Amino acid sequence: MANDAFKWNERLEIELPVLELEWEAYRLEERAAILEYWEAIRGRIPDRIMKLERVINKKQALLFEEDDFERSCQLNSEIAELASRINDLHIWYRINQEIETRRHSG
Repeated sequence: MANDAFKWNERLEIELPVLELEWEAYRLEERAAILEYWEAIRGRIPDRIMKLERVINKKQALLFEEDDFERSCQLNSEIAELASRINDLHIWYRINQEIETRRHSG
C-alpha cells in the first residue's frame, strides 16, 4: 500500500508522495507504512544532492573557462536548473520533520 502513495519524479530522480486523502484520513497502519517508505526515500536525498552539487561544480569550472557567450548562457541555465533541483530536494527532505512534529504533538 505504501508504495502506491508515491510516484517517480523524473526531475528530482526520487519517488514523491501523492496522497489521495488527507493525512488524517489514512488508518494508523497505513500512515506508518507510508512514513517508513518515505523515510527510505528521504535517506537517499543527501546523496542525490551531493551528486547534483558535483555536476554543478564541473559546470562552474567549464563556465569559468568558457569564452563563448552563448555557451556561457547555456551553462548558467543548466547550473540554475540543477540548483533549483537541489532546493526542491532540500524542501522534500524537511517535510518528514514537519510530519514527525505534527505526529508527536497531535
